[in-house]
Amino acid sequence: MKVTDTLVQCLENEGVEYIFGIPGKETLDFIDSLSSSKQIQFVNVRHEQGAAFMADVYGRLTNKVGVCLSTLGPGATNLLTGISSAKLDHSPVVALTGQAALGRQHKDSHQYMDIIKMVEPATKWGVQIKDAQTLPEIIRKAFKIAQMEKPGPVVVELPEDLATQIVPIKPILPTSIPVSIPILESIQAANTLIKQYKKPFVIIGNGAVRQGAVDEL
Repeated sequence: MKVTDTLVQCLENEGVEYIFGIPGKETLDFIDSLSSSKQIQFVNVRHEQGAAFMADVYGRLTNKVGVCLSTLGPGATNLLTGISSAKLDHSPVVALTGQAALGRQHKDSHQYMDIIKMVEPATKWGVQIKDAQTLPEIIRKAFKIAQMEKPGPVVVELPEDLATQIVPIKPILPTSIPVSIPILESIQAANTLIKQYKKPFVIIGNGAVRQGAVDEL
């Protein structure tokens, strides 16, 4: 099976319903594989920045991972503003980008940029797939990291020469994300402090909303 076919299976396995993005030469094999999916709808946008913002908002509203796609170089850098927003909003996002073939990344090459290094300050994790055999593990890890507290964006980069390889690999089944458990002593300390005042004013973080703990609060 072609690597991009397995990639689509991995995304279906993670429950992905939409991918927002713009196709490019380096991602055409992925788009071709994606066209056979009955689960995932590709939403073609006018600008990659819009794709990242759509993935950001989708993640915030649904508590599922929003997925966006770009090609390499300047196309991938256009995702950066939306990815930064997702980092600050703590939205679970996985950004997939194309990349130049591994064999030409050591030299000045058409639109080649080190995207992983560029997005490092704005992501929880960024990785380039260098071995097709590692794709299922990397996709599973990307979705897990994106969803774990505090949620945020992850970037996964697929070089074009790996996309067409034929390898016998299968998706890894998702596992549940660990639930945050508060420390009893901290709750008791906060309760004691609140009771000392007649009109306490408490500022609560968005984590209480994400964890569905509003009623308990």
